[in-house]
Amino acid sequence: MDQRIAILLHVLSVVIWVGGMFFAYMALRPAAVQTLEPPLRLPLWVATFTRFFPWVWLSVASLLGSGLYLITAYGGFAVVGKYIHTMLALGVLMMLIFGHAYFAGFKRLRRGVVAQDWKAAGAALASIRLLIGINLSIGLINIFVAIIGKTLF
Repeated sequence: MDQRIAILLHVLSVVIWVGGMFFAYMALRPAAVQTLEPPLRLPLWVATFTRFFPWVWLSVASLLGSGLYLITAYGGFAVVGKYIHTMLALGVLMMLIFGHAYFAGFKRLRRGVVAQDWKAAGAALASIRLLIGINLSIGLINIFVAIIGKTLF
């Protein structure tokens, strides 16, 4: 694979994942809370996550694959700068947090919506929202590290 293609895949994956979290957290969530009651809002989130999460899984695979490819292409872990190690560590942390949001929180959210247990579904959504907020923050920090980390580390 050409390094330019790997960088393109890497950046597109970041845009999809971090941009999607930013949109969901900063725009969709406040609008949904303002305009929809839980029996409408919670199924909206299930439908939204059902469409968004496959893109996140694709982004995770692309980020991990392209990132490891680029580290290898640049000479390996011993050669790349500390900022690359930092980006990888933050990225893996984000992937683990997403995995928990998906396998625990999203499962509980879907179960609550199917059962029309709005309290349980709301609690599950609150846990997902917290994890997305954390991941969004880490993702923005990771972008910062990617752009100016070489001058800091």
